[in-house]
Amino acid sequence: MALTQTETESLTKAVDGSMTLAEGLFDRLATETADGGGVTRASYGDGEQLAHDMFAESARDLGLDVTTDLAGNAYYTLPGRDRSAPQVMTGSHLDSVPKGGNFDGAAGVVAGLAAQAAIKAAGIEPARDVTVMAIRSEECSSWFRGRHGGHLGSRAALGLMKPEELKNAVHLGTGKTLGEQMAAYGLDPEKLMAAPPHLTAQDVAAYIELHIEQGPVLVSAETPVGVVTGIRGNTRSRDGRVLGEYTHSGAVPQSHRHDAVLAGAELLTALDRETEAVLAEGGDIVFAAGKFGTDPDMHSLSKVPGELNFTLDIRSLDVATLTRMRECAESAAAEIETRRGVQFDFGGFGVSQPTVMAEDHCRLLHEGCQALGISAIDIASGGGHDAQEFDRIGVPSSMIFVRNDHGSHNADEAMEIADFALGTRLLAWMLADAL
Repeated sequence: MALTQTETESLTKAVDGSMTLAEGLFDRLATETADGGGVTRASYGDGEQLAHDMFAESARDLGLDVTTDLAGNAYYTLPGRDRSAPQVMTGSHLDSVPKGGNFDGAAGVVAGLAAQAAIKAAGIEPARDVTVMAIRSEECSSWFRGRHGGHLGSRAALGLMKPEELKNAVHLGTGKTLGEQMAAYGLDPEKLMAAPPHLTAQDVAAYIELHIEQGPVLVSAETPVGVVTGIRGNTRSRDGRVLGEYTHSGAVPQSHRHDAVLAGAELLTALDRETEAVLAEGGDIVFAAGKFGTDPDMHSLSKVPGELNFTLDIRSLDVATLTRMRECAESAAAEIETRRGVQFDFGGFGVSQPTVMAEDHCRLLHEGCQALGISAIDIASGGGHDAQEFDRIGVPSSMIFVRNDHGSHNADEAMEIADFALGTRLLAWMLADAL
């Protein structure tokens, strides 16, 4: 049964009143995890743990049930009328990239707590339990090298983590394996892997995640809120390498060189041309080589570079496009190898499938925007999120984006609290009744 106009108005006022709580949490997070202008909350590290301790304290102050799972994820639950029914969940992660922004991830947990506080203040008793999940280690790609599937906290809770990841993922800050790093914070990874999943599709009726937008679309559209239609999948080379030959940069003719950097540059040019072709056809594609460099122990002004290390991050909403781009990289590398006398090693391509958000959720989100008088547009997510892991096990999932200037993963994230309040109004409306 939909909220009445009176209930909707009461909920809106209560959300606006909960912004004092939200701003206090944001300010405290920024102060206590500050690091060189940005914030640092390392996955399974001190900053993340501090944030979890802080949010658990706030949840208890709100009278919520607070629990944790074997991976260290936390759950803050507002009881509903039927406690035996599958719960509705919201949330996000509390870790950050090194020297990152204060809102990426944390905004989703703050919004969840603010929405729960508003639902209580408005005197609305939801039909089922409403749970905020504070998730561990979503930014694990910034903190753990080696082979792992990403989104470690949510995947562990959902039974998607593989035992070998505990050894293969190595923390960049401490040199410890994931298992060792978890143990350092009081967790038992062996017990985690032996236990059944903490969450299943039968436990969760729906998952909805609020997050800042990580690109410029909402800012350019002068629109405060986005309804996410899908999350781009990716194909990635995390440990790409080109091997050529070190020689004297003055004495060896161009025709006799095996230049690893020029070979790598040609590969990126080929991928850039293919990207332009996909876009010209109306397709969806982005790619980047976020790491691209020579060996500092070997390179010098007077050497032809004999080795290049690089990464490739190719993303699209279309599986066929991801395959096309990977095949382009492999065929271009083979041609360059023959012509330049170098050797490419992509280290294997990891693949993450695109995620389409639940159509019913997207429809309800637009209905909520209309009921609440919020301007919103449809938008695709270029970044990965924990929501896609819930979708993977069959939980209907959706996302709300909040306008944010200057992108994310940097200290200049610039979400306005007025925009955040609008996104939280929509989240509270969904949690109170719609889902």
